Amino acid sequence: MTMKIKYTHQITTMKKLAVLLSIPLLLFSCGNNEKGKSIEELIESENLSEIRAKKTELSKEQSDLTQKLDKLDQAIDRLDKTRRLDLVMIQEINDTLFKHYAEVQGDVATDENIVVYAEFSGILQDLRVKEGEQVNKGEVLAKIDDGGLSSELAQLETQATLAKTTFERQKRLWEQNIGSEMQYLEAKTNYESMQNSVNRLKSQLDKTIVRAPFSGIIDEVLTEEGEVVNPGQSQLFRLVSLKNMYVEADVPEGYLNKINKGTEVLVEISSLGREFEGEVKRVGNTINPNNRSFSIQIAVPNENGMLKPNQIATLKLNDYTAENAVIIPENALLKNAQGESVVFILQEKEEGEDNIGIAKRQIVKTGYTYNNKIEITSGLETGETLIVEGAKNLRDGQEVKIRN
Repeated sequence: MTMKIKYTHQITTMKKLAVLLSIPLLLFSCGNNEKGKSIEELIESENLSEIRAKKTELSKEQSDLTQKLDKLDQAIDRLDKTRRLDLVMIQEINDTLFKHYAEVQGDVATDENIVVYAEFSGILQDLRVKEGEQVNKGEVLAKIDDGGLSSELAQLETQATLAKTTFERQKRLWEQNIGSEMQYLEAKTNYESMQNSVNRLKSQLDKTIVRAPFSGIIDEVLTEEGEVVNPGQSQLFRLVSLKNMYVEADVPEGYLNKINKGTEVLVEISSLGREFEGEVKRVGNTINPNNRSFSIQIAVPNENGMLKPNQIATLKLNDYTAENAVIIPENALLKNAQGESVVFILQEKEEGEDNIGIAKRQIVKTGYTYNNKIEITSGLETGETLIVEGAKNLRDGQEVKIRN
């Protein structure tokens, strides 16, 4: 009995192979019978209409043969009790939240990263900080020799005090109708002039004291005590604050209507192996003509001070979001001969084993793809069972076995 089954199976397989081998012979025969011309002769004739007609004819014959082969395969599958079913893996289709991200490169930056320059000309006589030292806003970093301004200020303040006393006495006399108005006005003008001179000299003297414009770290000391410094030319310190950090990046112009203030962003710092969640805090209002892009800024936390200016960051910008979306693994999607997107779903058999079903081919429409997942916009419904592995060599209506 066993020998008979094997012999029957071999005959069925040989018949199927004979049909497959006959296809090229049939096509070749058709190619040689068109008005007595072979395919080569038809091509050499360069008659476009005849060539197209022959192609249409052969395509139809090929399609008919394919359909006949499919029917034979189905009959063989139905009659051959010894066949081995293709194994597949499945998953149920559920709707979910789908987010697509566009990736761009950016740089970590901070507005509080400056070089402190001298504002007064003189000798740097008192350097009070070292590299790596934490300083507070307004703290004195250095002093420049004032070149005698302090002595000049003391003299002016004495003169201003005398002018004030004279003015106040003249004012009292004028209120008692004693003295002339001219004396009163001269005393007032002299006092105000002396006071302005004092304030102007104090302002100049204040520039001899170098203070921290904000709280931060002295990253570099760029001068030495005893050097002559000049305003706007001599660099004294580099002061950096790592508290208010952000990532700056250029985004292609095509995303202008998708990226707005508040857009969700994932910030990946590969050098630290960390990823932050953030949002766009500023969108540039101009397009760079050199690379057709606009700038954005994303605030990032830096609690432990690990982020440094000019570090490279990868930004994942949420440019598309779909609620209740149908999402499938990208490798479950196939393409047919017409270039259409195809998937296979599993249908239960009316009778039979629980782990055997029917593979049903369905044409679908796709949307965005991200992170090996693809959005299906039509052709699949929630609750259907998708074949996610083993679908590559399946045909419509084929029986398959579910792999646990």
